[in-house]
Amino acid sequence: MKTGIVILNYNDSENTIKMINQIKDYKNISKIVIVDNKSSDDSVERIKPLTNKKIVLIEAKNNKGYANGNNIGLKYLSNDTDIELVIISNPDILVEESVIDELIKDFKKHPEISFLGPKILERGSISRGWRHPTFLSELVSNINYFSKYEKRLLRYEQTDEHLRKVDVIHGCFFMARLKDFEDINFFDPNTFLYYEENILAKKREKKGFNAYVDNYLSVTHALSQSVDKSLKKIKKYKILKNSMFYYEHQYCERNIIERFILKLSYILSLGILYLTFWI
Repeated sequence: MKTGIVILNYNDSENTIKMINQIKDYKNISKIVIVDNKSSDDSVERIKPLTNKKIVLIEAKNNKGYANGNNIGLKYLSNDTDIELVIISNPDILVEESVIDELIKDFKKHPEISFLGPKILERGSISRGWRHPTFLSELVSNINYFSKYEKRLLRYEQTDEHLRKVDVIHGCFFMARLKDFEDINFFDPNTFLYYEENILAKKREKKGFNAYVDNYLSVTHALSQSVDKSLKKIKKYKILKNSMFYYEHQYCERNIIERFILKLSYILSLGILYLTFWI
């Protein structure tokens, strides 16, 4: 099964170039698509010399966010190649060629799998995917100093199960059947950053497509902090919550009281965040 990979770059050419050099000779990857999301630094000039028949650089005309940027690469693979499987990857991922081999084997052995991820090792923790956000978890995420516990309410615990069906797979690195990605019209481009995985999960479930995590495989997410370097804390928090409210409005069935409570808790948390900067 021919496999392509989409890597989104924004002012992070150092990690993107490391990623290219890491995977460029992998025999199980047929096409590497780098989408530069209108970087404001010299990323394009630094990446362009690495391009060839296998490595493609696409320059986005505008930075419309993570989902839209990845869609540019996905649509290129959909329209101009004979790729069957596609990997979505952050630039700061460490992945062995053998891991990609095993993921491809999973797709060959299990036709019911549409989306598939390995375990993600990051910051000393392991992500095995997570459950759909609940009203309680969203409320906790809006409470200052308690938001860090939100993921604990949703995470899947350790298991000996090889392939586990999950609600949501981690967006920093996963593989999918390209035709299934096409059927759900790729990522929803209406968020700039955050909640893409949760939205993607709702979209694929609506079409009856499953997602799994292979608990025998893992990649390392080095967490380059390119987002933190590019966005100030309050701006980043507002973007996060805008994405949350879009997800809640478009993809969940919260009642009017729940939506009001979530909005009120966000306003209070934002006020406290502003105060911490003023004091």
